[in-house]
Amino acid sequence: MNRKTLVLPAVLGLLAPALAACGATGGSSGGDAIVVGTTDRFAATKDASAPFDPAFAYDTGVWNVLRQTVQTLLHVPRGGGAPVPEAASQCGFTDRASESYRCTLRDGLTFADGTPLTSKDVKFSIERALTINSDNGAAGLLSNIDTIETKGDDQVVFHLKSPDATFPYKLSTPVAGILSSEKYDADKLRDGFQVDGSGPYTMEAEVSGDRVTKVVFSRNTRYKGDIKLRNDRVELRSFDDAEAMGRALESGDISMMTRTMSPEQVKDLNDNPKPGIRITEVPGLEIRYLGFNTEAPSVKDKAVRQAMAAVVDRNQLAGKVYGSTATPLYSLIPSSITAHTNSFLDKYGEPSAKKAAAILREAGITTPVKLTLHYTSDHYGAGTAEEFKALRDQLNATELFDVTVEGAKWSEFRPAQKRGEYAVYGLGWFPDFPDPDNYIAPFLDADNFLNTPYVNSATRTRLLPESRRAADRNAASSAFAQIQDIVATDVPVLPLWQGKQYVAARDDLTGVEWALNTSSDLQLWELARGIA
Repeated sequence: MNRKTLVLPAVLGLLAPALAACGATGGSSGGDAIVVGTTDRFAATKDASAPFDPAFAYDTGVWNVLRQTVQTLLHVPRGGGAPVPEAASQCGFTDRASESYRCTLRDGLTFADGTPLTSKDVKFSIERALTINSDNGAAGLLSNIDTIETKGDDQVVFHLKSPDATFPYKLSTPVAGILSSEKYDADKLRDGFQVDGSGPYTMEAEVSGDRVTKVVFSRNTRYKGDIKLRNDRVELRSFDDAEAMGRALESGDISMMTRTMSPEQVKDLNDNPKPGIRITEVPGLEIRYLGFNTEAPSVKDKAVRQAMAAVVDRNQLAGKVYGSTATPLYSLIPSSITAHTNSFLDKYGEPSAKKAAAILREAGITTPVKLTLHYTSDHYGAGTAEEFKALRDQLNATELFDVTVEGAKWSEFRPAQKRGEYAVYGLGWFPDFPDPDNYIAPFLDADNFLNTPYVNSATRTRLLPESRRAADRNAASSAFAQIQDIVATDVPVLPLWQGKQYVAARDDLTGVEWALNTSSDLQLWELARGIA
């Protein structure tokens, strides 16, 4: 498809960073910025003219910019676990049914420009996200909110439509970020790359054409919250690919590289350590899967999707393309999350062309089934193209399918996928929060991330609401087990593998082990030079 790029506002008009007047605690103070590399790309296009607006953004890379600059009422602490107050001083349910949630703001909160931040700004920001309701899907995290009540300048109460024990996690995500009504319109997205917030950093973006090449984060001297900064300035530099990012690390142009290292880089750094560089494995909860437009003629009959599930060889796929950085996945919920089951393995067993042929024959499907598998060529790393070639070869080897593959840049791929232009497509998922709900609702609930036409009434109206009533998340396992069985039967999505995360850094950088959490959230405030 053709893509028309936008003319962006001048970079000089972006929020000017406020430099710290005093040194950072426990690490670097002043001096040069700590430079971090990423292969995430930030672009403004006709379909995504406001990539950094919290009401639109629903992508790990962009959220990693927003988490540095926009405060939320709560945040997940550095080691994981339940959310703790951030802009709030305290939060909690006020009823046993988990339908009313109250937060009290910290004293003296202001935005980075000195404007007071009150409960009215919290109400404005979340109602704004719900009003705009971008088709990118982030507002779905807040869709269970019925009304928002403010009490004075420092208290806000959320009244929910139904019980939801996961609501505190949802308030910790950037879509619930607190914005100023003086800087953001109530019913319109904010184009370009400017971000105004009250988070630990202010930011300034350098833009080339329609794309950000660098974001400089500077300590927000007015910040009041739970996060402790160990540096004054961090520069996030975007690279075209992992190889270019790796060369910059070796030359010393950057101090750390994060998303996304290639499998070859991980293997090389583990097998052949390089002077001055260390590689660190950090816990990860990324998954990859195939999604289906279940109304597309080629895959509308679930027998086609079931036959694909019966022949895909996850072990071969993960091992051949990703090596030790990926393991097979037989459910939307990864094995390290409570409530995981091997639903696809239980239903289909080991890969079998014979079983797939029987499924297609019984449904009266003429073979070979012609399909195109679509993938994004620049969003998840170089391995994606090899992964889809391997999938193509696996399916075609059965002679039950006639498969081709087609790649597109993320700026074109994601809008086309949301519009339903692809019958079969590949996506990854980095959880918004580490709960099984966040591996189910974004794919199957109303207003979901995929914009899928697939609906299962038992999941939406009974099982998901039932799971959210359980304050003890282990008690929700039965509902999630039933949902996973439904997914394995209907195959609206086909899980493929779950990944590990790695960070490589110069050996004079501290805090590296905390810089990326299980949800792939960058915590740049943890980084420092010298002794921790």
